[in-house]
Amino acid sequence: MRRKQLGITAAAAACTLAATGLALAPTAAAVSPLTATIDATCTLGGGGAATLTATQDGTAATMTLSSTSITSPLPLAQDSIASTLTLTKAGGGTTAFTGTRNPAIAAGGGVSVGPLDGTVASGDSLDVYGGSLRMVVFGITISCTADAPQSPGPFVFD
Repeated sequence: MRRKQLGITAAAAACTLAATGLALAPTAAAVSPLTATIDATCTLGGGGAATLTATQDGTAATMTLSSTSITSPLPLAQDSIASTLTLTKAGGGTTAFTGTRNPAIAAGGGVSVGPLDGTVASGDSLDVYGGSLRMVVFGITISCTADAPQSPGPFVFD
């Protein structure tokens, strides 16, 4: 009987420790909003509506931009676009998200780049308006700029 009671006490202690560990574990950082839309003008490939998607894990963040309005005149292989997405910080400065990730894109297909990697600080408020997207394809640089602030508003990082 003493063994059963000892086993129950040990199990209860383990559950208490596990619950305490969960309560003390840091919460996942979040960015808000998760998506925003812009209208952009590009030096090549046209322009129009694009969607930005953001994620955050601590100080690491990613941005993905996709558009059916901004198109590629040529077929592009997966991971062949070197991209830099620069967003402006509220209060001054910029934050850059970079990478070479993109899906394969057919000629005439909409452009999608990312996730592009960047570093953020708690409280950063970032908007693509005033920044730019620079893509290098076959040695040719294509720049896109937002025509107005993103909607519903800037990305705010925890």
